[in-house]
Amino acid sequence: MTPSDTSSSTPSDGISSALVLLFAFCCGAIVANVYYSQPIINMIAGDIGLSESSASLIVALTQGGYALGLLFLVPLGDLLENRRLLITTILISAASLVLAGLADAPSSFLLWSLLIGVSSVSVQILIPLAAHLSAEQSRGRVVGNIMSGLLLGILLARPASSLLADHFGWRCIFFVGAALMLLVGGVVWRVVPSRQPRHTSSYPALLKTLGKLLRDEPVLRRRSLYQGLMFAAFSLYWSAVPLELVNEHGFSQTQVALFTLVGVLGAVAAPISGRLADAGHTSIATVGTLVLASASFATGLMPMTLQVVALAMTGLLLDFAVQTNMVLGQRAIYSLDPESRGRLNAIYMTSIFVGGAIGSALTSLIYAHLGWNGIMAIGGALPLVALAWLLVSRSRSQDEASPTTD
Repeated sequence: MTPSDTSSSTPSDGISSALVLLFAFCCGAIVANVYYSQPIINMIAGDIGLSESSASLIVALTQGGYALGLLFLVPLGDLLENRRLLITTILISAASLVLAGLADAPSSFLLWSLLIGVSSVSVQILIPLAAHLSAEQSRGRVVGNIMSGLLLGILLARPASSLLADHFGWRCIFFVGAALMLLVGGVVWRVVPSRQPRHTSSYPALLKTLGKLLRDEPVLRRRSLYQGLMFAAFSLYWSAVPLELVNEHGFSQTQVALFTLVGVLGAVAAPISGRLADAGHTSIATVGTLVLASASFATGLMPMTLQVVALAMTGLLLDFAVQTNMVLGQRAIYSLDPESRGRLNAIYMTSIFVGGAIGSALTSLIYAHLGWNGIMAIGGALPLVALAWLLVSRSRSQDEASPTTD
């Protein structure tokens, strides 16, 4: 089958199950690039001469680069032929990963980390493309299933990175990631249907519409705020927990890798949340996820003898809540304007990774001055801010009763 043949294999009433599975695999493999460095920042920092207090900059710049890519590259999905754009960004990811693996100075490694983040946004071009190919009545389910692959990529990237770093050195994971990108590029070229958007405006004109969409779509503003705060808590926890496990519990990188596998169980949230959204339960499910995310940090109150168990419980519950809320938000914004899905997704995901970058950047500072209790207190407060905003917004507008307006 040639690339041009694939669109004909998709059922007229939606996207095929095989294509959903391939989209999920590609999304997981691509987004993993952003998370490889997270559990091994101390190893990398020590080897390239970066101070321990600045180690979290590695994660912050990668996530910040992702946010930049979301803002400036993902809107191109509404303007340029999607498959060609995907392949270009995937190849840039492969090159950036190789160069990061070869870097021996802080400045060069941080530069390539930024570019890894920027180029990995191809995953956010794939997801709106899947939404375009899906039937309206099953769009939440399709997006949820693909998000399972993406979220598994996020969650498996950390243990894979820790294991390879422990046995083969930290550079190995970047070379493995580059090889995986070449494989994904081949899959995209082979199976992803070609799609030429209808927009004919210029790139600057397209970017100008981002502000208009944000101004005119209150649903987009709310969902972006909710998930940005949730992802700040998520990044704060997962950037700090390897430090706590190594410093306070004497874990090796392999043990950290095994610990982080607990988060994989949270990936079951994505298809569940997609079905909840399709069934019209977005509103109540959103409240539930915000409460659960905040409550997950209360495990820090458990006695010291059970602290590792408490850390695992926080990771599991937090991942479940964050992933559920992300899919609920995507289902809501994809229902706003089919021809603007790339830009809507760009704004939504930019807010998420800005939140993630801020959470990661503050991790070292909070951990150094307030310790693990400070991480738990601030992490638990962030979803409560989102919940307060939701309740205030709901009291002002009856629109919240609609499953697509939360």
